[in-house]
This record gives sequence, C-alpha cells and structure tokens, in this order.
Amino acid sequence: MNVVETPLTLAIDRQATAAGLIASLGESVAQHIGSDRQIVRFVVTGQSQNEFQCELGVFESPAEKDRPPLFTFRQRSECDQSTFNVVFLVPTGIGAEIGGHSGDSGPVAKLLASGCDTLITHPNVGNAADINELSANTLYVEGSVIADLLMGSIELRPTRSNRLLLLMERHPDPWFMDATVNMASAARAAAGFNIQEVVVLNRNFSMSSVYAPSGRAAGEVSGLESVFSSLDRRQGQFDAVAIASLIKVPSSYHQDYFADTDDLMVNPWGGVEAMLTHTLSRKYRVPTAHAPMMTSREVQTLDFGIVDPRKAAEPVSCTYLFSVLKGLQRSPSICAAGSHARSSGSIGVESIHCLVIPEGCVGLPTLAALAQHIPIIAVRGNLNCMTNKLSDLPGGTKGVILVNNYLEAAGVLAALRAGISLESVRRPIAATKVTYEDNA
Repeated sequence: MNVVETPLTLAIDRQATAAGLIASLGESVAQHIGSDRQIVRFVVTGQSQNEFQCELGVFESPAEKDRPPLFTFRQRSECDQSTFNVVFLVPTGIGAEIGGHSGDSGPVAKLLASGCDTLITHPNVGNAADINELSANTLYVEGSVIADLLMGSIELRPTRSNRLLLLMERHPDPWFMDATVNMASAARAAAGFNIQEVVVLNRNFSMSSVYAPSGRAAGEVSGLESVFSSLDRRQGQFDAVAIASLIKVPSSYHQDYFADTDDLMVNPWGGVEAMLTHTLSRKYRVPTAHAPMMTSREVQTLDFGIVDPRKAAEPVSCTYLFSVLKGLQRSPSICAAGSHARSSGSIGVESIHCLVIPEGCVGLPTLAALAQHIPIIAVRGNLNCMTNKLSDLPGGTKGVILVNNYLEAAGVLAALRAGISLESVRRPIAATKVTYEDNA
C-alpha cells in the first residue's frame, strides 16, 4: 500500500461559487484517480485564467466506506458567536519563510492564540524537535483534520490527556532505537504522558523525499501494511499515534540544508511526513504525527556549526520526538459532525471565525473557508513557493483580508473578535452610502 504524489491540471469555472468550485474539483479528481485510489492531500500550486495546477497525495487503496471522501462538503447553517475560534495554517513543504523550518512559527501561534478563545493548528507550526511551546488554548491536529473540519465533515472534542501509541521502525543501528525508547520513557517520567506502548514494527515501511514540479517538498510512502497491521490489532487501546521512522534523502541534503544561508532550499523532510500522517489520520480518525529518525551516527555527528535560528532545534536533538509526544498528549478527539451536543464543548465549522494562512496558499481549507463565509487573513510577508492569487478565487475579493505580517494579522483578529469593522480603523474612510428610493 503506497502513497504517491501526482501532478494534475484541472479546469475551473470562474463563474462558480466557492461551494460549486469544490464540487466540480471533486468530480474532476474522482474521474482522474478512479475508484481504487483515494486522495489524502490536495494542493493548488498555481493557476491561470481557466486552470488550476494541482499536486495530489494519492493513497493507492479504495476509500473506506464509513469515511467521507476528501471533497465532501457540508454547508454550515449558522455561525456560533459564543466563542471566537481561529484556524492557523502554515502548509508543510512550501518553504515558508516563517514556519517552513523547525517549528519556527510557534511564536506566531502563541501570538494568535492570545487573541482568541481557541487556536486550531497543525504539527508543522509547533514541532521543533524537542521543543513544543504551543499555548494551552491551542488544539494540535493533523493537517487533513483541519481540512475536514472546515469542510464540515468532523468536529473536534478537547481532551485532558490521550493514551499514546508509539510505532518505531527497526533501525540498523540499535543506538537510535534506544534513544527513541529513552525519549518515550522521559516523557512518561518527567512530563507525565500516558504512553501505552512502544511497538517495534515487524518490518519497515519506506519514506522517501522528492521535490515536486512546483518546488514543494513531497515524496512517496510505501509498504504501509506493517503499520496498518499494528494499528488494527490495537484498535481501542490508543487515542493518538506517534511514528518514528527513517526518511530517505540524498546524503548531501543534511549538509546542504543547514549550510543554506540564503534560504533557497525547502526543508525536504516535512512534505513526505504530511503524506504519511494525512493517510493515517484519515484511515483511523485519530491524531497522528511523525518524528524522523536519524539515518546514521555519521549524520548524527555532522558539525553544522552555528545555524540559522529557524533550524537550530534540529541539530541539538537526536530523536525529534518530544515535540510530537507533547502535541499528541492533548490533541482533541475527532468526531463525526453532529455526533456530540454543542454543550459537550465540541468545536465544529459552526464555531470557526477566521482562517490565517500565508498568501498564495490554496487547498481545501482555503476553498472551504470561502464557501463557509469564514474570513481569511492572508499574510503577504510569509513568502513561499506557491503562486496563487487568493483574490481571484470565488468570494476572494470580499472574503480575503490581505496583511503584511503576523503582527498586523493579530490586529485584524482583535478587531474581528471585538466586532469592529476593519474600515473604521483605517484611513481614509469612505463616505457613508446613502440611497434614495423612488416613491413608486
């Protein structure tokens, strides 16, 4: 069972509504991939007047009958104003200037969390090897779960603590396996995490990193049968899954990435990690995150010197695991939409009030937010390799608020939360519109 990256060009109807565009894209994708495969990740990397250039993460297995397809959209009927909840995304593998390295958008997440009741974000934002300092009012969920949340398919139910299951590959050097177990033990003894079991897989699967035509980091995952078998045998015994495994990259990538002072090289590891966790989260409907294992002691002991601060968390860790365990420890449960009463504290699309993303990023969360009439704050200053213009999307002219940086984004959030119109705090302010109706 494999997960592969597939480029695809799709025709778009510029006259369609945002919801209509989602439906037509879903139909087109289904025709191209067939019934024996399913989409786990959908990215629009660029667009022309009549076409989207897309890159798809495709799981080569028929869709689960009890799982809605990725493009299933439910229009929300209301917007719950009792709380103010925000989704913050920095898509993995796009070379974002903030958040494209090692948890370096964590401070932004803390800033945005200070301006809302609940911030919902994903591992790429806060995972920095052994550091994860997301605020207590932040929900840490896998990226595909955010897409399903905004599409209206699922709700999130906050938890106090999860039973964690850690799956680990058999490393050719036992030192790395010992380090992984020791990190799990430290998390149990020093942080109080409930790690049920560390499972050494009976055979390894394969993760390899490549760059897609757009410049995004992507890859291929193959041989997932051992992972599925382990999870199937333990159904009901865990609430969240961490995976520690190797990622195949050219040996030069390690030195090249940390020596890249001009920030020209996209982090090669995150894209294929997202392909794995999207697949597992959609199949098992539990929180999932991945920590890459070092390939060898030679790589472990490379001397990178003093590196870019955004990358500095990685050279000082040997497992990259603690941030994953800390995030998953309180990651919310994933429930079908409408399966729990609102009083239970579940958060569905009705309770989402804003999406914050880097400018240029288009995937299902962006399209769903426009279709649900959820304001989007797009940050120009977070440069990345995506080339879309969000204002060209259906509803984008009114639904997208462009800002220069995240400090400005925090100000917009404060205004939205306070119920203040944005035009009232900008100058010049337009004259009040006055309309005289005929006496007929």
